[in-house]
This record gives sequence, C-alpha cells and structure tokens, in this order.
Amino acid sequence: MRIIALSNLREFWEKHPQAEIPMRTWYAEVSRSIWQNPTDIKRVHRQASFLANNRVIFNIKGNDYRLVVAVHYNRGLMYIRFVGTHAEYDRIDATVI
Repeated sequence: MRIIALSNLREFWEKHPQAEIPMRTWYAEVSRSIWQNPTDIKRVHRQASFLANNRVIFNIKGNDYRLVVAVHYNRGLMYIRFVGTHAEYDRIDATVI
C-alpha cells in the first residue's frame, strides 16, 4: 500500500517519542502490503476496526495510540486521517475525518 501523509506520523512521534518505533514498524509493514479488501487487513491486524467510508482504525503500541486511515483498495492507497492518543481519539468522529 502507498501511504499518504507520512508527515502526520512524523509530527506525532516527535511529540510522543515512545510512539516512534511502533509507528515506523506499522508504516514499514503496511507499505510492503497489498491489501485489496478489509479481509486482507484483518488477516494481519486482527485488532483493526472498520468503519463507514472505508475508514480503518489501527491500535498502535498496545492501544496507547490510534491511527485512522481512509483506504482506497482499488488504487492501493491509504490516507492518514488521524493519529493520536486513545484519549484524543475518543473526541473525534472517525467516520468523517
């Protein structure tokens, strides 16, 4: 998958250094993947949650952080829509960001 807006991850881990390694690991894994549907994601990330508008929520570092992406399976793209702590995630509507 091609991931758009890596800068969002970088900005986040600069504020939260303990998030850097888990987010770099997620990025490396996903950028090597070819996912054509939600089932492909679920095989690798069992804890991933799927929402309307092709949004996928990934739990990072034991659910300390949440990452919301918009997936375009037909183009092989993921757009990072939100990255934050679990508490910050609770204040957003992941289906519309």
